[in-house]
Amino acid sequence: MWLKQLSVLNFKNYSESSLEFLPDVNAFTGNNGVGKTNLLDAIHYLSLCKSYFNPIDSQHIKSGNDWFMVQGEFDKESNSDVISCSLKKNQKKQFKKNKKDYPRLADHIGLFPLVMISPNDSIIVTDGSEERRKFVDNVISQTDNKYLDTLIIYNKFLTQRNSLLKQARQTSVLDLGLIEILNFQLEEVGNIIFAKRRSFMEEFQPEFDRHYQFLTEDAESVQLQYESPLMSDSFLNILEKNLERDRILERTSQGIHKDDLIFTIHGGMPLKKFGSQGQQKSFLIALKLAQYSYLQQKKGFKPLLLLDDIFDKLDDRRTHKLMQMVSDDDFGQIFLTDTDSKRIQRIFDEINRPVRIFGIEGGQVNV
Repeated sequence: MWLKQLSVLNFKNYSESSLEFLPDVNAFTGNNGVGKTNLLDAIHYLSLCKSYFNPIDSQHIKSGNDWFMVQGEFDKESNSDVISCSLKKNQKKQFKKNKKDYPRLADHIGLFPLVMISPNDSIIVTDGSEERRKFVDNVISQTDNKYLDTLIIYNKFLTQRNSLLKQARQTSVLDLGLIEILNFQLEEVGNIIFAKRRSFMEEFQPEFDRHYQFLTEDAESVQLQYESPLMSDSFLNILEKNLERDRILERTSQGIHKDDLIFTIHGGMPLKKFGSQGQQKSFLIALKLAQYSYLQQKKGFKPLLLLDDIFDKLDDRRTHKLMQMVSDDDFGQIFLTDTDSKRIQRIFDEINRPVRIFGIEGGQVNV
């Protein structure tokens, strides 16, 4: 699978641009702030129906306009599909495949899988568990569209239970019968999510280890572990045991909505505190490359790989290892950004892989 063409209209800092790509490597180069990453984000829209960086769609409309459109032509197994995403202010986002609307956006997720590696990924290490759950859920959702529906149902039941707890704090009366019903509903759906996350991690973890060892040449020891309260107790017991605490907090304090990934280095030390910037970045890149391998295995074809400002904080050795890795036959079409076009040309000359370089300057594209 590869993206043959991309058009953007009134998208972020672009008035109108149209680009044609190689099935191999395509690079957007230019100074910081000229719009290189915006083109990666446009590709992300076409794959996952949303921005990688900002969930508010209306904020991607170019200043002074009231709509935007992103359109691309994908080639998959010798078939071409035109995907378009458009938005008018104060209206619902429209997403189309070959000019036909999707009944639900969820029906599109996973058709054209994509992996993005960006400096923004640092929040997976530095922020709370929600970011790490999002990462897991994003990967699984691209291989199982029923999983997304299950998450939506779980969050609906969770919201209802939290509302009931908040109401009970105000009225001093808790409907235990309704709490019991919601507990059973959360357990039924939550067990499905837990089973899928655990199964995912069993397949994902060896891929992560393989990529990290290659990228760092076994320079240090790191660990990736899935943590969930359901590892040691049933969901129903967890909800019942924590009911009094939940009444005080006015929210459901335990459940699969608190699952986490634990990142450690040097035999169990938290990566967030004891890993250097280069080690954290290597960890994140290995995490995303494992996501790529997992998606490829599940989908049966190669996803797109987007590398945003990837050379920042990586030394020359790790940069070379990364480019060596993504230049082999395990990877398909690649999009990347960098400030230095000569560096890009030199790197891909060294590994003997063709690259098309687009110079970006103030929302204008030059080949």
